[in-house]
Amino acid sequence: MLDRRSALVAAVRRELAAARGAARTALAAAERELAEAQRRRTTVQAERAEAMELLEDARQAGRMELGTRFARQTGALARSLASAASAAAPGAAGTEWTQWTVSPLVRGQAPGHYRIGEIPECGPALVPLLDRAHLELAGPDLPALDGVITAVLLRALGSSLPGAVRVQVFDPQHLGGALAGLAPLCGADLLAYVGPGGLTDLLDDLVEQIRRIHETVLAGEFASLADLAAETGRRPEPWRIAVLLGDGTVELTAAQQAQLDRILRTGVACGVHVVSRGLPLGTAERIKVDGTARTTVHGGLTVTLDPPPPAELVTAACKAIAEDVTAGPPPADFADLMPDKPWTESSAESLVAPIGEGPDGRLVDVLLGDDPPHALIGGPSGSGKTNLIYAWLAALCARYAPAELALYLLDFKEGVSFARFAPSPRDPSWLPHVRLVGVNVNGDREFGLALLRHLAEELRRRAAAAKQHEATKLSELRAEDPAGDWPRIVAVVDEFQVLLSGRDAVAAEAVSLLEDLARRGRSQGIHLVLASQDVSGIEALWGRSSLVAQFTLRIALPKARRILADTNLAAELIPRYHAVVNADSGVTPANRVVRLPDASDRTAWRGLQEVLWRARPEGLSAPRLFDGDSIPVFGYSSLDEGVAMLGETIDVAGRPATMRFGRTPGRNLAVLGTRVDEACAVLASAALSLANAPGEGARFSVACLDPDAEPAARALCDALPGAGYYDAEKVGALLTEATSDVDGPHYIVGYAWDAAGGQLTELRTILSRGPERRVHVLGWWRGVPRLRDDLGGIGARFDAIGGWVALDVHGAELAPLYPQPGGPAWYPRPRRALFFDRAVHRTPELLIPYEVVL
Repeated sequence: MLDRRSALVAAVRRELAAARGAARTALAAAERELAEAQRRRTTVQAERAEAMELLEDARQAGRMELGTRFARQTGALARSLASAASAAAPGAAGTEWTQWTVSPLVRGQAPGHYRIGEIPECGPALVPLLDRAHLELAGPDLPALDGVITAVLLRALGSSLPGAVRVQVFDPQHLGGALAGLAPLCGADLLAYVGPGGLTDLLDDLVEQIRRIHETVLAGEFASLADLAAETGRRPEPWRIAVLLGDGTVELTAAQQAQLDRILRTGVACGVHVVSRGLPLGTAERIKVDGTARTTVHGGLTVTLDPPPPAELVTAACKAIAEDVTAGPPPADFADLMPDKPWTESSAESLVAPIGEGPDGRLVDVLLGDDPPHALIGGPSGSGKTNLIYAWLAALCARYAPAELALYLLDFKEGVSFARFAPSPRDPSWLPHVRLVGVNVNGDREFGLALLRHLAEELRRRAAAAKQHEATKLSELRAEDPAGDWPRIVAVVDEFQVLLSGRDAVAAEAVSLLEDLARRGRSQGIHLVLASQDVSGIEALWGRSSLVAQFTLRIALPKARRILADTNLAAELIPRYHAVVNADSGVTPANRVVRLPDASDRTAWRGLQEVLWRARPEGLSAPRLFDGDSIPVFGYSSLDEGVAMLGETIDVAGRPATMRFGRTPGRNLAVLGTRVDEACAVLASAALSLANAPGEGARFSVACLDPDAEPAARALCDALPGAGYYDAEKVGALLTEATSDVDGPHYIVGYAWDAAGGQLTELRTILSRGPERRVHVLGWWRGVPRLRDDLGGIGARFDAIGGWVALDVHGAELAPLYPQPGGPAWYPRPRRALFFDRAVHRTPELLIPYEVVL
């Protein structure tokens, strides 16, 4: 027990000794720190005294410099405030009246604030309105308040797109006189004055507009029109401003106050705003005017108001805005039709593309597929048919690759609307989807018929393939034959009534082909788009209800007639750059009004076409361009031995019209008519193509009996290898020699045989016996009766003429050369000829004589 106590005492003593040592160490450290602090204090006091002396010296020396720096900073602040104000209220929203002009914001740019004056030493005073707030003005000086209201309204109108702001003024005391300067807007339905008894209707209408916008426009997707515009870049509704002008005596009924409260709570989100004078609003930005002004926007700062806008400025600006609105809304944006990425869509089921935007600001898609399969477009001259077609084609071609979509474009009016889609010397690019372009074909209805025949042949090809693969429509065929070439085909025929005009064979066959294509084409992916200025007089079309019924997609431009149903008058009410799209055969409930873009701008189209052209598949051929006003040039090409090229046929392929010269009786060619140049061109192209054909060398003899044709005949003779030239004096010897010629082939090209007056008996022998020995006559006669004279006179048979080309010879005159009674239905046209080869033709074909450069 004693030992334990001794050990405990020893331990305590050790701990006390350790504690004393630690305390002495801490005390020594504290003493050192105190000494250091005292030293620092002394140093600081000395430095402070020195600094005070220096500061006093600086005060005397630097006062001017400090003032300059303060002024500089104040100027920079003023400039910064001015710049911020300019950004918040650009253009017409903030420009002073001396320099003010109407300057709408660019599309998609949100409205800002509006200048009412200046805050001294701070810059412009701006107040919000559109998409931001309601305004309440109060004060004893009513004219001053009206000046502020006029200024704010004018700035809002002048900085918005024409028609985007609509104003209603309730002015029970002055009946609209308080804001009379805005009156020119009434003619464009942008301003309405409401009488003393109209306040209830005004408030009820605004509440209904708010309800409609929430239900059908915002539709739960957006909290406000401002959010919708920011997301889509489009604003489908105008801003509506109700100006309530009271003077402290206007009292609202309980119902009116309830409606006003609803507008104040929900209106801003729907673009409905209230500007009041002398009528408390409760929830609004307030402007109190009493000499100067104070606003809730600027706290308690005093605002020096701008003078009211000059009356002549208000009137002129409102007139200009009204005129713009009366002229019609601007077109939609062409770029909006373009997808984010081109050529991503499949046309297996249908073709879907927008052509413009609807009243809600959203793009309106147009479909071609099983239903609706075909489209009818109508509108008078200048209504924008070509622009509509451009917009539709642009949207389609940007979405579907050339393997998905093939276009055939035909324009029967006098113009070159579709020529831009084919390569030209000025622009080598082309639209990769286009297979055929026909322009200036108003005089060549046969080319339209050739297009329908080509489509009918394609329909037969697709129907046969579908039958082989047991497919009933294009999507099934493409699934069964994925390696096949099965794009959807869209054939656009502008002014199609030209093709169907008259009661001749061309119109009859065209209607028959159209009816078949319209009925069966939908299942095989062939779609027709017919456009016309006015279809009211087309008996060939409207007489066939089964044909018209296939065109269930109707697009009517302003003032179009008989495109929609007879009782549907929507096209009478739409402005320019608009169309009525109806996918239910024109019945009124199916109407959709579309605002179209300006797609006819060559620069915009060239940019799109250049992009698509550069992305075209390798090996893709340029489209065939048929221009009815151009003359094809003979290219000295050859086909086969004994085959002559007489001109270019009017068909989709642009092939040459040919005639084969063999040992068969009658293998002679007669060119008939009095047009010297064209007759010479037919003979030249025929002879040159025979001379350039492969095989044994042929002999050529050129005889000319007409001085007018002598230059052309001599030029041809010089171009033919080894050819001999014979004038009227030597032609007899040529024919005598040729009657016994056995070294064929020998081609005798004769210009104006009829000039000999039927005296060339050897010619008759060569025509009847020569082909068997390979001696053929390619001759020009200036009429059928003169040809008959050379064949033996009245009663002579025409068996020796196996082929003929008729120039300015009427169909009835060709009856002796034609296998059917009465002759062909042919009416001569410049630079066109009718060709018939008895060995291959059932009916004649139309050709264009080549231009032959010798």
